[in-house]
Amino acid sequence: MEITSLLLSLFIILVAAKVGGELAERIHQPAVLGELVAGVIVGASVLGLIREDSIISVLAQIGAIVLLFEAGITSDYEAFMSVKLWAFLVACVGVACPFVLGYFVSHYSGLGVMESIFIGATLTATSVGITVRVFQDLGKIKMKEAQIVIGAAVVDDVIGLIILAVVTGIVTSGSVSIANILRLTGYAAAFLGGAIVIGSTAAPYLLKFVHQMRVRGVLFVFAFAFCLILAYFSQLVGLAPIVGAFAAGLILSRTEHQEHVEKQTKPLADIFVPIFFVMMGAAVNINLFNPFNPANHAMLIFAGLIFAVAIFGKIVSGWAVFEKLNKVVIGIGMLPRGEVGLIFAAYGLSHKIIGQQLYVAVLLVIMLTTFITPPLLKMLVAKNK
Repeated sequence: MEITSLLLSLFIILVAAKVGGELAERIHQPAVLGELVAGVIVGASVLGLIREDSIISVLAQIGAIVLLFEAGITSDYEAFMSVKLWAFLVACVGVACPFVLGYFVSHYSGLGVMESIFIGATLTATSVGITVRVFQDLGKIKMKEAQIVIGAAVVDDVIGLIILAVVTGIVTSGSVSIANILRLTGYAAAFLGGAIVIGSTAAPYLLKFVHQMRVRGVLFVFAFAFCLILAYFSQLVGLAPIVGAFAAGLILSRTEHQEHVEKQTKPLADIFVPIFFVMMGAAVNINLFNPFNPANHAMLIFAGLIFAVAIFGKIVSGWAVFEKLNKVVIGIGMLPRGEVGLIFAAYGLSHKIIGQQLYVAVLLVIMLTTFITPPLLKMLVAKNK
């Protein structure tokens, strides 16, 4: 791609993302949905203003890395520790149930083992940012149900990334066996655990040294460089780079410079993350949503089945809490797949684990679970007043 074409494509992507995000927020929906829809509109199947290109694809992958880095650094461990047992149980049920149900529904719908595993893995995702925004708007962020959902989302992210790492390893090795799954799970857990333990010990000393340097922006540059090197090592050991990026964020969230790094990460995320979401939308062929085309019927029926699994699998997670709390609120809070689900779907499409039709089915589920959560949660919390 020539520099003139690249500059024009980036202009279109960033403007479309912000306009789409603004329109989404005006109708009380998360900006990410607007960015996704904007990508569909400027993509090849509608206006044809942007097309997939190797340079744009790399920038989109950097966007995914920045997104997971930001998710890690903004994780609220204090909230998690106060409800850690319930949060852990909710996360485990909220991962296991959608995964198992998603696998069997996919397998009995005629998909192969690898495709079925991937669909199940995608349904485990939870995007807590949408839920947190609703609780904040209602002034209920400190209610116990909200804290359990936030804590569970931290655990859910870690388990989800380990599952993604395992699926990545299975795709790379080309074999599905209990021994292979256990080995890859061990690698993923060891990498995350080792990175967090070693990084948490070394990071404060490194940042203290860096903080004494006089070069402008040196603290954030080193923090982001730390993210990139962990993403590199993550890729090197056979895991997805976003696993290392998330680990880097988690490590830096425990340091005294967390607030500074978080603040400096936002402008970077504002540029790169929308590229990721717009390109994910641009990968969608809008014609596959047409219900009047008989060729789309099987995909739309399958999307309906996994949508039901996506709803049921998360709602039942609320019943992992034995205290007298509103279990439906907890379950609904775990519903939205949002950007985490999009990362899973994008990985599957780019690595040819799933085809265009399955990608569209997964995308439909991600969009629907994200759309329905805010109104449902507002209704349930208002009833509890």
